[in-house]
Amino acid sequence: MTPLEDRATGCVAGAAVGDALGGATEGWTPEQIVQRYGGRVEGIVPPFNQDWRNARPVAPYHKGDGHITDDTLMTHALIRVYEKAGGHLDAYSMAEHLVPELMGERRWIPELEAEALPLQRIFLAEKWIVARLHYGHADPREAGVGNIVNCGAAMYVAPVGIVNAADPDAAYAEAVDLAGAHQSSYGREAAGVMAAAVAEAMRPGATADSVVAACLRLAKDGTRAAIEAVCETAAGLGHWDGSFEALRAAVRPFDTVADTYRDQGLGARRPSRVHSIEELPLALGFLVIAKGDFRDTVLGGVNYGRDADSIASMGGAIAGALGGLASVPPEWVEGVAAASRTDLVAPGLAIAGVARRVHADDLVRRRAHESAFADLDHA
Repeated sequence: MTPLEDRATGCVAGAAVGDALGGATEGWTPEQIVQRYGGRVEGIVPPFNQDWRNARPVAPYHKGDGHITDDTLMTHALIRVYEKAGGHLDAYSMAEHLVPELMGERRWIPELEAEALPLQRIFLAEKWIVARLHYGHADPREAGVGNIVNCGAAMYVAPVGIVNAADPDAAYAEAVDLAGAHQSSYGREAAGVMAAAVAEAMRPGATADSVVAACLRLAKDGTRAAIEAVCETAAGLGHWDGSFEALRAAVRPFDTVADTYRDQGLGARRPSRVHSIEELPLALGFLVIAKGDFRDTVLGGVNYGRDADSIASMGGAIAGALGGLASVPPEWVEGVAAASRTDLVAPGLAIAGVARRVHADDLVRRRAHESAFADLDHA
């Protein structure tokens, strides 16, 4: 593989692995996780609820056992959108390409143990894309207004960072434009910052610290404040085990989701300039504690609980981009791929190919602009 392919496959496979491992512990506290599994989770584990079909009728999904969740379904869908579009994406791309991906073709859904439309599995915040764009005919640039403000857009934008590899500013701008069709407020902002984090992680010589620096430079409002608070706390911690109380205290002032995770107040998930999603700051915090190491970044998110699949998936995407495919434990890649009946490496190679073509097109446009501007400014 070229370094581009290595980092892209590390990012995409790493995101899927974090997603699958974290799916088992999503929604629970660190104490509940230890009680259920007899200690910290160190890899693929069974569902938290053994009777997973009936434990939560509103979400009868087979989480755990190495099954990817909607985070990875959406990430792979976005990669296919890039392949179809063949260039940079914007909010209109969501309407033209992502909506048909969600409602037009049946695919294997591990959590449903069946072939189904992705639309039939994704969360309400993602169903909003289809409702607003396909049925509501909303302007794609404004369609995200009114949706739940959560990590929905941020959880699958890693491919935007790969396409804009080594250019966090461009990744941020593209993700903010694209996510306008899905989210508003700090949910949309988190998508931009997450894409920037991946773009920086793709740069040769990047480190966990340089990723955080790029995020802080670009992030706005409560998102920036939350990342700063969590990463400052994380810098003084030596390992993810034992870090959860301090990290939760750091992010709590910015998070609208209650300490009792499923007990939501009236202010939860509403637009705000002072709040932030919890998932991205925590993913960056675990990345800082682990000094970029993939395994510890992901296990921190998995054992933290709460929205563990998204925290571990975001952390896994960034750490995987930093370290390449070899940094992702092969037994996890193979185990998740087999359990989910999903190739975790091929989508990374596909988005690397898109990135290569997009970069070539960008160079042509840039050189044409340079030539035109030189003519304009020639005495």
